[in-house]
Amino acid sequence: MKAFFLSLLGVTARMSPYLLLGFLIAGILHVYVPRKFYTRYLSRDNKWSVLWAALLGIPLPLCSCGVIPTAVGLKNERASNGAVASFLIATPQTGIDSILATFSMMGLGFALMRPAAALITGVCGGFLVNRLVPVTISEESSCRVDEVPRGGKLRRVLRYAYFEMMQDIGGRLLVGLLIAALIQVAVPDSFFLSVGSNALLQMAVILLVAVPMYICSTGSIPVAAALIMKGLSPGAAMVMLMAGPAVNFASVLVVRKSMGARFTAVYLLTIVTFSVLFGLLVNAIGLGTSVSGHAAGAHSHAAMPGVFGTVCTVLLLIMILNALIMKLFARFKKAPAEEGTVVYAVEGMHCNHCKAAVEDSVRKVKGVSEAEASPAAGTLIVKGTAREDDIRKAVEKAGFKFAGKKL
Repeated sequence: MKAFFLSLLGVTARMSPYLLLGFLIAGILHVYVPRKFYTRYLSRDNKWSVLWAALLGIPLPLCSCGVIPTAVGLKNERASNGAVASFLIATPQTGIDSILATFSMMGLGFALMRPAAALITGVCGGFLVNRLVPVTISEESSCRVDEVPRGGKLRRVLRYAYFEMMQDIGGRLLVGLLIAALIQVAVPDSFFLSVGSNALLQMAVILLVAVPMYICSTGSIPVAAALIMKGLSPGAAMVMLMAGPAVNFASVLVVRKSMGARFTAVYLLTIVTFSVLFGLLVNAIGLGTSVSGHAAGAHSHAAMPGVFGTVCTVLLLIMILNALIMKLFARFKKAPAEEGTVVYAVEGMHCNHCKAAVEDSVRKVKGVSEAEASPAAGTLIVKGTAREDDIRKAVEKAGFKFAGKKL
């Protein structure tokens, strides 16, 4: 048990300064870069919209579930199918926070490889979708996800960075750190040798695990680094870093419903194929040597983190625990017993981006005076005189499942 906690402390101390900085930068991007800036360059049905979609999506701190409502909004903004696919594929693979965290745990090589892989995979996926998926133009009105400004910009930056993002990925990040520490102390060094030294076989095993599960781009880093130290090839770890954050079972279902079966097939095939190709590239260029050394160096200092690392670790854990406790309380929050207030059940919301997408769409419905969604409770509280059928259409337009009134 002592070895486990020392390992956990070392991994967290190594990552926490970069995570805190990355969250801050993500908050600045969220508040100071207008959403219209993104949609402006994605609404053209040409190759440039595909490239812009990947470039603009890479720094955004959106996970594979949080990217769905944004992508649905882009589709309703008349973005091309290729641009939507490029955004869906590239955005969840990395972000400004995960790039910094990757550098802290796995070195400069992997920190540069991740955004490059996300860019190339997204662009190629977008081109394939434009070529293989028929263009269908929705006649329905746009569904924008515009944030309602509350408070000064600095307050909004800090709230988004250290509260909303912590609610969205804090739990999964904590799970990733725990798994990494557990791997370091519990998995024998010879484990992956028993699986086989064949890199393609290791990648196949990782794909079977990574594709259906939900893991954020940042939470996947300590797990991948720990697996490399236990004998997994760096190429197979690259497959986890790409395929794990890019897709999960829940997101596949939503993409299929919103974009169609052919779009989903191309989307999945692109992620799987390019994950393997980049995994082979990582092994071919010998990136594994430097990564293994960097990870081992991080582990060797696990028992004695510096003062700065310890302070950052404490701050990070406090923020995560605060966000998770508030999220837990929200799950049991009861709707106010006011006349004209109705509580509906909504499935598929996982983060604050999902929350904003549902609220924005429902607030546009005639007769709605206020709408408040809760991803933790899976509820939507609506005040006003709007009909249930209109609320259902608004929720489904945002890309989520409407489950009727909550009993």
